[in-house]
Formats: sequence, structure tokens, C-alpha cells
Amino acid sequence: MYSINICAYAVMSNHVHVVLHVDKQGANSWNLEQVLTQWHRIHKGTLLTQRYLKGERLSEAELQTVTDTAEVYRQRLYDISWFMRNLNEFIARAANKEDECTGRFWEGRFKSQALLNESALLSCMAYVDLNPVRANIATTPENSRYTSIHSRIQAMKCNSNTSELLPFTGECEQHDSKLLSVGLPDYLELVDTMGRIIRDDKPGYINSNYAPILSRLGIKQMHWQTLTTSFEKLFSYAAGCEVTMRKFKQNTNRQRVRGIKNAKLLSHAS
Repeated sequence: MYSINICAYAVMSNHVHVVLHVDKQGANSWNLEQVLTQWHRIHKGTLLTQRYLKGERLSEAELQTVTDTAEVYRQRLYDISWFMRNLNEFIARAANKEDECTGRFWEGRFKSQALLNESALLSCMAYVDLNPVRANIATTPENSRYTSIHSRIQAMKCNSNTSELLPFTGECEQHDSKLLSVGLPDYLELVDTMGRIIRDDKPGYINSNYAPILSRLGIKQMHWQTLTTSFEKLFSYAAGCEVTMRKFKQNTNRQRVRGIKNAKLLSHAS
């Protein structure tokens, strides 16, 4: 609903980390109805905006009021403060309901830092994804539950996308400026390398006896490169590992499905 993309996240026992990309351009491209629809997914709006979306007849003065209100909503929909306000409220309500209590849940307002270049972005993402390892509650990134890197790895194993996360280059067929400019395997290697560095101020790190993360996950760089550069040529009606491709062939009563041989690439890359 917000014109804000999530690059990375880590949900810890008493705090949350998120790395966000604000898509102001995307919000500015929305028309009046799109802005109101997005806002009404999380807020009631006003009586006039509700009437407008129902298609009721409004006077010129009322339409102008709706337009002015929508511009306020548009700015809020790419505002980090409003995003965090709704996120924190949702978590607080859920936690209080679970604990059967009321009252203030968060200690204070969130803190934020601007990431001004690609190296800062990737470093911060890796820092966030390594939180469970550094806290010594996970041994490797791939078993760090409730993190973006865990979510990406699970999606990769299922040959799907993590739609809630801003994709890396090669993770989807998009070709726009919102893609993270490195490939997922490169990012995994970055996280793995950073996680092996022993820090005096943190109890956890990735054991040096573990194989590199791409080896642990069975990813071969050449297979991944082939997939991300020739995906449409390699597959036709469907794409997946060899087992899922053969099930698709059987379930759709097809005599043949182009790409079953190429499915071995996905088996080796996931």
C-alpha cells in the first residue's frame, strides 16, 4: 500500500530492523483514485473520499476537497514516519492482544539513518540480515528465521520471488531503477564473508569451518548466471526444478514440456 520498498529486515525478540527504499516517483505517478484506494487499505479516509471511491456524484467544491486531501495522502504514502507509525501500531496491537494487556509497547520513537550510496546500502542490509548470527541465536544466515535473507533463500529454493522485498538483479524480469544492482549470489557471499569476522562487541559469528554459503546452498555461479540471462529461452509454459516440471506435464496432460532438461539448472541453483 505504501510507495516504500523493503530491502532488508530482521525481527528480533525486542526490536525490529528495516532497510527501506522510498519510491517517491512511484507515488507521484498514481492518479487520484489510486492514491485514495491505497490510503483506504489502511485508513478510513474522510466521508468525501469514501463517497468518491463509491462513485457518488460530488459538487465541484467537494471534488476539489477530495483532490486536496488526496495530495496529503500521497505525501504520507511515501513518508517513512507514517510507514513506521502504521507498522509499529500493528505490532503493538498484536503483541498486546497476545499478552492480554494494554498500554505502551514501544520504548520510544524509531531511529533512522540515510544510506547515501550503494556500498552503504549493501553494508546496512548485511548488518541487518546478520543480526541473529551476531546475537548468537542463529549459526548461519540461512537458518536465521524472521530475516529478509532467510525469506530470499526460501523463495529461491522454491523458484519464486519474495514479492514483499525489493528484488536483486536477476530475481525477477523487471528492468527498472528499483532493482538492487547486485545479484543475489553476490549478496549472499557478502553476508557470509561479513558474518565470519569475529567482533569483540558481539557474541556470535559464522564458524570458519563452515563451507562458503553458495556451496552450502548448492548454488553454482555458472548455472545462476545462465538462468538470469536466458530464462525466457530456457523455459516455455512453466519453469521449476525437474520434479515440479514433470508434475506440471502430468497435471496438464501435455505430451512434452519444453525446458525439462534445463530444469536441472534450477535444481543445481537452488
